[in-house]
Amino acid sequence: MQIEVTHDVFRLAQAFTISRGSRSEAKVLSVTLDGLGRGECVPYARYGETLESVTAQIEGLPSDITREGLPDLLPAGAARNSVDCALWDLEAKQAGCRVWDLLGLPKPAPEFTAYTLSLDTPERMEAQAALNAKRALLKIKLGTPDDMVRLEAVRRGAPDTPIIIDANEGWTAEIYADLAPHLIRLGVQMVEQPLPADDDDMLAEVARPLPVCADESCHDRASLPALKGKYDMVNVKLDKAGGLTEALALKEAAMAEGYGIMVGCMVGSSLAMAPATILAQGVAFTDLDGPLLLAEDRDTPLLYDDQGVHPPAAALWG
Repeated sequence: MQIEVTHDVFRLAQAFTISRGSRSEAKVLSVTLDGLGRGECVPYARYGETLESVTAQIEGLPSDITREGLPDLLPAGAARNSVDCALWDLEAKQAGCRVWDLLGLPKPAPEFTAYTLSLDTPERMEAQAALNAKRALLKIKLGTPDDMVRLEAVRRGAPDTPIIIDANEGWTAEIYADLAPHLIRLGVQMVEQPLPADDDDMLAEVARPLPVCADESCHDRASLPALKGKYDMVNVKLDKAGGLTEALALKEAAMAEGYGIMVGCMVGSSLAMAPATILAQGVAFTDLDGPLLLAEDRDTPLLYDDQGVHPPAAALWG
C-alpha cells in the first residue's frame, strides 16, 4: 500500500484563542492511501505531537498495514487517527459503499453542533455571542482569573442560547467550587475539563452540581478506569482515540459504564470532521464546528444548516 502524507494549512476566519494560546491557521496532516483513501489529523502540542513527529510515525508504517493491526503499530493519537480513517475510506471506496454500511449502521442523520466562542475580551465575547445567539448551542472557552466577567458578557449577548464551557484545564478545585453555583445560575449545561488532567482527583471529593466532562483526561478505553467518581461525561475525539475504530469502541464502553458522551474535535477541515459525524449519532453534545471556524475548507465540504452538520458526501470521505 502506498502512503502519502502532506502538510496542509487552512486560514481561520478569525484568531482562535484558548487558555494555552492563540492561532490564526489550522495546520493539519492529510494522509492518502493508494491514491484513494483519505484521512486528516491535527497534531496537538499538549500531547507532545508536532507535524514532524506525526509525519515520521506515519511514514514509518509498513506497506501492508491493516485496520486491525494498526493499534499494534501506533499508539492512540493523531497519527493513528489519520491512517485509521483513511483505511475506512479506502475500504468503502473499494467496496462501492459507505463506511456506515461497512459498520452495519444506518445513514447518519444531521446533528446539531456547538459553535465555539474563543477566549477574548468580555466585550468581544459578548459581541460574538450576540452574532451567534441563534445557534443551537454555544461552547465558551474559559480558564482565566476573569472568567465570570466573560461568562456574564456571553449570557448578555445570547440570553436564551444553551451554553457549555471548556476550561481547558485552566482552573483549580477551589476556583471551580466557587464558580459552580454561578454556572448554574447562568444556565450552563456542562463544564469540560475544569482541572488539569494530572491533578483532577479533587473532582471526586467536591460536589458536581452540573455534569463535568473529561477531555484531556480521556483518550481511549484505557483512560476509563481513572475517571470513575470524577467525571459524568467523556469527550470522544478522533485525534485522541486514534481513529474511528477506537472512538466507536470508547463510546460504547463509556456508555456501558454510565457516562454521557460528547463528540468533539480539534480545529481542522471537513475531512477531519467527516468520520466523527458517524460517531456523533445520538450523543448528548456534538462539537464538530471546526469547518465553521475556517476561512477556507476542502473541496466538497460538509454541509452545515439549520438541521446541524450532515454526513459527508462520498467525494469528501467514506
